[in-house]
Amino acid sequence: ATLRFLWRQRQAATARPTTPEKGRGMVAPVAAALRAVLARAGRAAERSGRAAEAVRVVAVGKTKPVSMLRQLYDAGHRCFGENYAQELVAKAPQLPEDTRWHFIGHLQSNKVKPLLAAVPNLDMVEGVDNEKIANHLDRAVSSLGREPLKVLVQVNTSGEESKSGIDPSRCVELAKHVKLGCPHLIFSGLMTIGMKDYSSTPENFKALVNCKLEVCKALGIPTEQFELSMGMSGDFEKAVEMGSTNVRIGSTIFGPREYPNKKQNQ
Repeated sequence: ATLRFLWRQRQAATARPTTPEKGRGMVAPVAAALRAVLARAGRAAERSGRAAEAVRVVAVGKTKPVSMLRQLYDAGHRCFGENYAQELVAKAPQLPEDTRWHFIGHLQSNKVKPLLAAVPNLDMVEGVDNEKIANHLDRAVSSLGREPLKVLVQVNTSGEESKSGIDPSRCVELAKHVKLGCPHLIFSGLMTIGMKDYSSTPENFKALVNCKLEVCKALGIPTEQFELSMGMSGDFEKAVEMGSTNVRIGSTIFGPREYPNKKQNQ
């Protein structure tokens, strides 16, 4: 079922745009960039012995205008991600309801309920890094009467002190809490965020793969039903080759990010 879902998403993302750019009758540059990313991710999946459709591409529009995301939507893509809660809350109402949003990274406790209330089509939170935030999410989903929310536990595989994420030695403990202690959350797997230059080493990815094996063994989860979110613009092909099922691509699709005042709040 999961593979069929990802296949449908990939087919939609590679479909011809239903709304060509005005006066041009051609594919928007960001849509062409997405297609190139899908092709690269697909080839990487095949090199790892998996079907190209086994990898989800999340288009991350941090700092980019909704008009650029809309071009991808019009080209058939439906899965988008944001790193800032306020930016996601502002953008979500401007795209149709069948958009599937991912929140990526550290989420502050005071932003949990406003985010869930404002974005009913929030599909996944990629960034549960402690029991407190898991409990906040669980209570918010319950109080809002939402369907159970998919979450990924964030692991700090690089050891950087400034990086959010739980230590690999504690990933089983937190995964168990989410799966067994948070009935309104769906524990879906693990994620990690790359280095500051948007790249990671194979060792970082290998560390997350090892965490996956430990969690699957401890919780009795089939490995083929487990999500691994790793890989961004600078390293997603290597991540896919090493088992990623979910890559988060920003600048390779949308171009360099723009920070006009760097006063965004998570």
